[in-house]
Amino acid sequence: MKRWVVWLGIVLGSLSLSLCALAQWQSVAPGIDYQEFSASGPNNVFVTRMDRDDPDCTIDSCIAQGKLVSGREPVSAMANRYEDVIGYWDQTWGTRYDVVASINGDGFSYETDLPTGGQIISGWYAKRFNEFSGAGFVWTLNRQVFLAECVNHRSDKNIVAYPATGQDQHINGINTARGADELIIYTPQYDSYTPAASGGAEVLVELSRPMLIMPLSNYVSGTVREIRPNQGTTPLPFDCVVLSADGAAAAKLLANVGLGSEVRISQEITHYQADCSTPGAGDLTKTYSCIGYMSQVFLRDGIVYDDDPPSPREPRTAVAYNNDYIFFVVCDGRSGISVGMTYPELGNFCLNTLAATHGINQDGGGSSTLWVDGEVKNNPSDGSERYVANGLMMIRVQDRSQSSAFAAEDEVEAPAGATLRLGPGTNYGVRATVASGAEGTIVADALNGVLAKGQYWWKCDFGTETGWVAQSSLSQVATAAPRWEAYR
Repeated sequence: MKRWVVWLGIVLGSLSLSLCALAQWQSVAPGIDYQEFSASGPNNVFVTRMDRDDPDCTIDSCIAQGKLVSGREPVSAMANRYEDVIGYWDQTWGTRYDVVASINGDGFSYETDLPTGGQIISGWYAKRFNEFSGAGFVWTLNRQVFLAECVNHRSDKNIVAYPATGQDQHINGINTARGADELIIYTPQYDSYTPAASGGAEVLVELSRPMLIMPLSNYVSGTVREIRPNQGTTPLPFDCVVLSADGAAAAKLLANVGLGSEVRISQEITHYQADCSTPGAGDLTKTYSCIGYMSQVFLRDGIVYDDDPPSPREPRTAVAYNNDYIFFVVCDGRSGISVGMTYPELGNFCLNTLAATHGINQDGGGSSTLWVDGEVKNNPSDGSERYVANGLMMIRVQDRSQSSAFAAEDEVEAPAGATLRLGPGTNYGVRATVASGAEGTIVADALNGVLAKGQYWWKCDFGTETGWVAQSSLSQVATAAPRWEAYR
């Protein structure tokens, strides 16, 4: 009897401890939890975790100011910038983002403000990863996750193809300066417009989906909407790319496109293990989000990195994961309250406390920031948030919502004038403005009336300019007689 009582006490005690541990995680949104830890050092560690199996949760990256050319900003500002924007998570445009948590991302250059490595955001390959360097934490459209430690781009695997002529040409770069005889692709993450240019050629291509990593014989298909010889400063609508070419590459581009013709973009990121020669196990096809990383994979397959030479104790930002969760981890440092962690200490914390099996180090030091549900949770060592180049977000995806206030071909008016944007939402750049009383027509588009950034948006043609307009700026043009009179 006594043994049974002792056994029952042990079971109940263990259950009590387990329930206590579970209770320490605070739900901040369905599928996303938050917890603070006190670790040896002393160290204060701040963690969010996302359920990998929750279909309404995803990971995406973010860019400071929403554009690669616009400079840096704090993590909190980036999180607010991407709140309620439309994404492509369900493989159709229009679902909206509820940003629940965000951390700082890759290192950056103080001279250019650009991230050190590459970036994939919402499926768009926006900045190429450096050749034979790490791509970092990878999250794909089919919810797969892995760490890519060495990648490169084979010229024969990254092409633009022209089905009408059977020709193709090599992509020399993405969102970077165009060189002699090069073909560069500019995406909406570059800026509102391509760089100014007086020579070469630019071709605006409307895509059926974001410019995903799609290796041959797969591709992302698009339709040529504008051909602009000897011109730059081409607008970059949210669902378009610009093929920008110089010299011989421009001549080949112009010889193979026509208005309304199809263009196919195929890209492949060849992935190796850390030795840059052994093929990697992960496949970056249809990667939804990925950013570069700083210095170190500190945990791989449940084994903590062997620290030689020893790394210093510093504030740390990391992404870790196991079969059930993805973790954003930030450790404060550079103070007597929290001294920071070495790589092995960070690895052991993620392994032993979080039960993570893999972990990768992001930019640390004064950049280390964890924003959760509207507030910064940690204490950045600079005394306030540092302006950084990019980050990662945990997102609760909201269903697409659309208004039926107008229909295609409806005539509309902008009574007080209107701002025409390059996409549905104030996060997209301004295409043009129209004067008070200007009249236009609703253009047929599957996203018409979509909700984003707190407003419904419509694609409108005002004669000289076409763009996305907030519903609040539009009214139906009064007809000479009510529509029912046409049937009398």
